[in-house]
Amino acid sequence: MIRLERAALPVDTAAQLKVYTREVEQTAEVDRKGTAARLWSHSTVRRRVRDGLLAVLADMAPGHQRCMYCGDSQGTDIDHFEPKSLAPVRTFEWLNHLLACAYCNSNQKRSRFPRAEDGSPLLLDPTLEDPLAHLRLVLPLCTYKALTPQGAACIDVFGLNSRGVLVDGRRTAYGTAKQSVELWRIATDRGQHDKAAEVVRVAWNRPLADVLVGMFHQSDHPAAALLFDGEEETLDLLRDPALREAFLSRA
Repeated sequence: MIRLERAALPVDTAAQLKVYTREVEQTAEVDRKGTAARLWSHSTVRRRVRDGLLAVLADMAPGHQRCMYCGDSQGTDIDHFEPKSLAPVRTFEWLNHLLACAYCNSNQKRSRFPRAEDGSPLLLDPTLEDPLAHLRLVLPLCTYKALTPQGAACIDVFGLNSRGVLVDGRRTAYGTAKQSVELWRIATDRGQHDKAAEVVRVAWNRPLADVLVGMFHQSDHPAAALLFDGEEETLDLLRDPALREAFLSRA
């Protein structure tokens, strides 16, 4: 997971969401869950609202429309951060919508929404919080370490460490990310600035951009020498001010 910026909706889409929200709110509380589910699945709603939501969410997502949770698979589903079965009034609330792959949405998360003792959500909305404050990617292993209860909940609910395909994918992403910073350095030293810019663009558009984010974040850590033990050349590259500017300005 990486930090994402929430975009503004087109005015007509935002207005239509308010119409449907009012319809759910005006329904008797005992019937709201059914009303929300019926409206959300209706073909007219899909045409008026859901297709537009998907387009905006896709633009917000990392890489080429990647899932906002795992960062690997294509985001195909509008996920209700707080599930509509638990909070039907938020079914059409823009701030409750994220882009997820079918696996994260239907196989992993489903209606799971763990809460802390004070009732606050334990799952992370990457448009509201920076996942780096809650999750640390252990680069040599390409698995996540929880820094907070929220981080632990995300690892559990989305299977961030138990899904072998994700861990293997991060290992590949780590290798290609290291190659990317090396290629940028070579192209820049040769004065091939267009090529260097293309290296940056391609690096951020690959799946699992969280690996690249983690590399830059940890290279700035006081214990970076330990975190990159045996990879001193990569660490030196990641600390290069010009390289950091080139890559992080596109993050």
